[in-house]
Amino acid sequence: MTKVTDLLKNANKTLFSFEILPPMKGESIKSIFGAIEPLMEFNPPFIDVTYHREEYVYKIRENNLLEKRTIRKRPGTVGICAAIMNRFKVDAVPHIICGGFSKEETENALIDLNFLGIENVLVLRGDPIKSEGAFVAEPDGHRYACHLLEQVVNMNKGIYLEEEMRNSIATDFCIGVAGYPEKHFEAPSMRFDLQKLKQKVEMGADYVVTQMFFDNQKFFDYVNKCREEGINVPIIPGLKPITTKKQLTVLPRTFFIDLPDDLVDAIDRCKTDAEVKQVGIEWCIQQSKELMKFGVPVLHYYTMSKSDIVKKIAEALF
Repeated sequence: MTKVTDLLKNANKTLFSFEILPPMKGESIKSIFGAIEPLMEFNPPFIDVTYHREEYVYKIRENNLLEKRTIRKRPGTVGICAAIMNRFKVDAVPHIICGGFSKEETENALIDLNFLGIENVLVLRGDPIKSEGAFVAEPDGHRYACHLLEQVVNMNKGIYLEEEMRNSIATDFCIGVAGYPEKHFEAPSMRFDLQKLKQKVEMGADYVVTQMFFDNQKFFDYVNKCREEGINVPIIPGLKPITTKKQLTVLPRTFFIDLPDDLVDAIDRCKTDAEVKQVGIEWCIQQSKELMKFGVPVLHYYTMSKSDIVKKIAEALF
């Protein structure tokens, strides 16, 4: 398999890639294959697979007391990556998150990925549980993505959690991290956010994938600021077409992003979600064309495991 940075280095044009969600627990992997197959004609060099952290549910016991149980609604990221690579002969990039994992569980997951020949990972803190107001790390887990990054970098040096281990095999992961053209919502300023990103790159991050955005100027400004800070690794824009009028409020609230007035007005005039989808497709195509002209290495689409709309966008571009 090939590292993301090598795939980008050897490309002579803007590439196409996308992200999928693992299926819900109890569902077949066929749903994932069905979402991927229509997009393979555009030759994605890699496919990202998200990792969803645990959630809590409360069950009433016989004595009427509540029992707190942990569940994972979308397990299987490691297995899905292996299945994708086996079936489609394309590199899969699993997301590795802090939330819900101890350091040892993280190490074991990385060992499994290394055994499978998976050489790329995207390192993220992950979102807080819906029932929690802020992110809470596991007692023996990582609180910040930079700490998780440090663990992966250490394994690339042959350093494992057990200090007495000798002659340990060094892994060789290509490591991606997240970037925020509109600033991470917990960062006090953009400058502070960029300094943290620079720290990750200096620690060993190889490339950046951004949060979704809908105003290209914010991405252009972000890239320029990154370069001014000395962040010179590839920066991959993350894109998502709007598909429902409800997303006008859901996306800003969930991802802490702004929507351009022209896009808001166009969607607000739509009478049906079918009309919204068409507006979303046209906006994303125009965004993509401008980004290609800017010279981005890859256009990375958040599909939510639904390929029909992204397929229409890709048909207009690739």
